[in-house]
Amino acid sequence: MRVVIKVGTSTLAHSGGRLNIRRVELLCKVLSDIKNAGHEVVLVSSGAIGMGVGKLGLGGRPGDMPGKQAAAAVGQCELMYTYDKLFSEYSHVVAQILLTADDIHDPRRSSHVHDTLERLLHWHALPIINENDAVATDEIGIQTTIGENDSLSAIVARLIQADMLVLLSDIDGLYTADPKKVEDATLIPVVEQITEEVLALAGGAGSDLGSGGMATKLRAAKIAMDAGIDMVITNGEHPEVLYDLFEGKNVGTKFVGSGVAV
Repeated sequence: MRVVIKVGTSTLAHSGGRLNIRRVELLCKVLSDIKNAGHEVVLVSSGAIGMGVGKLGLGGRPGDMPGKQAAAAVGQCELMYTYDKLFSEYSHVVAQILLTADDIHDPRRSSHVHDTLERLLHWHALPIINENDAVATDEIGIQTTIGENDSLSAIVARLIQADMLVLLSDIDGLYTADPKKVEDATLIPVVEQITEEVLALAGGAGSDLGSGGMATKLRAAKIAMDAGIDMVITNGEHPEVLYDLFEGKNVGTKFVGSGVAV
């Protein structure tokens, strides 16, 4: 199976921005095992700005664009160094791909991205993708920025015709209400259509260091479902849950590919 797995900042880092070593080590071990079983894995990884904040000893995520970009430039080095070190322990080679919206929207550049990913997978490498936050901005508009990695991961999954997209988040899946605020909120196991009612369940942004939230995940779900790709939202706190997912067990919330979005 060909799968794109997106991991968010809240999974990779502690609240102060420093690397969550135990969780990242386990994530790399599980993904290496999945690759050893014969699956093709593409990792879309957030965390560059958050890790830059931690390494620079900043008090929090910068509010200005140059600060965000500078933090991303520092953090991306740390992020890839960590992935390279951990995956090499299990004899897997990683490759870094940093994308901007132009790389996705321009047909010629998008074709090159597709060809590069296909060759890396053919060579059994593990592509690690992030938006090029050091040069991209979210002030100009959607045509020049992707903005967040939930949508980016869905776009990548569509580009390489993945069998499944998995979003590892800080929540177990889509709930009937915000489980942090509503005690009797229940997990929705399957979503077959992105309806107005489903969209209404999206809350605000996620962690202070990240830029995602349920709204961006539903946007990603629409992209994946329209491309006929199943998408799963599940909690990244315990990366070993991926074993259950690959064994066909019910995990988190599954968005069924080819669903009708309204």
